[in-house]
Amino acid sequence: MSAPAPDPRFVIVPARRHPWLWAGLIAVLWLGSLAAVWWLMGTSDAGTAAPATPSPGQAAQAQQLATLQMSDRISRQANRELQQTLAEREEEVAGLRADVAFYERLVGATGQRRGLNVHEIQMRRDNDGSWRYTATLTQNINRGAVTKGDLTLSVEGTRDGKLVRLDWGQLLQKPQAPPQRFEFRYFQRLEGSVLLPQGFVPGRVIARVRADGGGNAEQAFAWDVATTETTQ
Repeated sequence: MSAPAPDPRFVIVPARRHPWLWAGLIAVLWLGSLAAVWWLMGTSDAGTAAPATPSPGQAAQAQQLATLQMSDRISRQANRELQQTLAEREEEVAGLRADVAFYERLVGATGQRRGLNVHEIQMRRDNDGSWRYTATLTQNINRGAVTKGDLTLSVEGTRDGKLVRLDWGQLLQKPQAPPQRFEFRYFQRLEGSVLLPQGFVPGRVIARVRADGGGNAEQAFAWDVATTETTQ
């Protein structure tokens, strides 16, 4: 028995492929995405105004303002430095005036005539724990003559309940430390630093001077007096 003939009204036709149609669709989608990106960028930049170019007059005013500000800073810095210099000079002048007053008392008509002498010892505590001394030496007998010699210090006190005397080498932590030299006509201030051991309680400081041409002097100062600020 043979198969029935197909009905001409229901003939199946194979689908045809059109590559150009897909390519065109992709191109349209790509162009649409670009258009969307451009639109978004345009809307985001719409709220930010482009900086206006300053006019020549505005630029000149800005430059003048910057120059004035720089000049003001320079003037302020120069004024601070000047004030500091003036303060330092005033301190130096005050020190010189004190020296002149001390000199007048020393060599004046009412001044007591004395040979080589330790007029004063001052002790000040430094930040590193050492003690800075200032020894004022005087003489007003040999007017105009130069006095030369050596100075040494020692400190007496207690440690662990016992009396202790620290000599010059111990104070400088140098057993063979040479004495401090001096050379002056009427007076001189010598300075230096000494170190006291831990647990040592100072009671007094003793200054000794020895002149090259002969003659010695020794003067003791209570520690509380030596550590008190005084003015000449």
